[in-house]
Amino acid sequence: TFYFGFINVRAFRHAWKITFGKFTKKSDDGEVTPFQALSAALSGTLGLGNISLVAVAIAVGGPGATFWIIVAGLFGMTTKFVECTLGVKYRKIDEKGEVSGGPMYYLSAGLAKRGWQKTGKFLAIVFAIMCVGGTLGGGNMVQANQAFDMIKTTLPAAADYAIWIGVAFAVAVGFVIVGGIKSIANVTDKLIPGLVVVYTGFSLVIIGMNWSHLGEAAALIWNGAFSPDGMKGGILGVMMIGFRRASFSNEAGIGSASIAHSTSKTSVPVTEGMVSLLEPFIDTVVVCTMTALVLVFTGFAADTHGLNGSALTAAAFRSVFPWSDWVMLVCIVLFGFATMVSWS
Repeated sequence: TFYFGFINVRAFRHAWKITFGKFTKKSDDGEVTPFQALSAALSGTLGLGNISLVAVAIAVGGPGATFWIIVAGLFGMTTKFVECTLGVKYRKIDEKGEVSGGPMYYLSAGLAKRGWQKTGKFLAIVFAIMCVGGTLGGGNMVQANQAFDMIKTTLPAAADYAIWIGVAFAVAVGFVIVGGIKSIANVTDKLIPGLVVVYTGFSLVIIGMNWSHLGEAAALIWNGAFSPDGMKGGILGVMMIGFRRASFSNEAGIGSASIAHSTSKTSVPVTEGMVSLLEPFIDTVVVCTMTALVLVFTGFAADTHGLNGSALTAAAFRSVFPWSDWVMLVCIVLFGFATMVSWS
């Protein structure tokens, strides 16, 4: 962030213009628009990490974890800018115009330019293997299990049909991913904006109802972030919890987003890097903060009532809107589905 002169702040406004196609040409190489690439990448990051794992962070680290989640999100914007610029710079385009890109390409090709050819190839292979592990774990298992937890919480009878719900998820994901990146982008560019509007809309209503207590909430978060007597090992412990949850949420530095962004229509790699820096802002600074504020305002940050994860967030919303379980059910299932699609 310091090396690039706070590009996360300087390029913020310009990034929105690029995202909505102001500088995109039809003749540019690539398969999807910058907006579709952003949506596809966001679908991999905007998921249950924003809903359930923020609740986990607050349950373990207290409200102060929110401050470090935001800090990690702001610095993560630059990390994402770098990896997605590299993703486009070193991407491969075949004779059919189909694009392949990501860390497995820029590690091998980029490091070869510095004379580290063997190191680059080794790291590229390691990344590819680890990415498969990430897909099965964080990109699939966590999403399916958290979504199922919400399903059986709302519909207890569904607990007897776990295997069939898993099959339904697999079939639905399969229908989307069989069409490749264009099919994924066509689904996510409609699904993700709608989900963000619905989830943040409900969050904003609760925040608006407690607007007069915003100062108290901010003080609670600030003091919790720097309190030596904070939960889970004081300041350092709370900081680590916040950074871990932010990293899981926005995936900045993991390299996964650059795979999606490498398919964007652009002739200038750095423009796609600018588009990508919006991801941690939307995902972590906005959505995660809203989840945290809802938990603080409803009192569930101070007393979790023995709940954790998506169940804790759902209980917070239910305390204001008794019927919100159905809204949360739709949001959690579709967020989980979108993440599984993107990671697949």
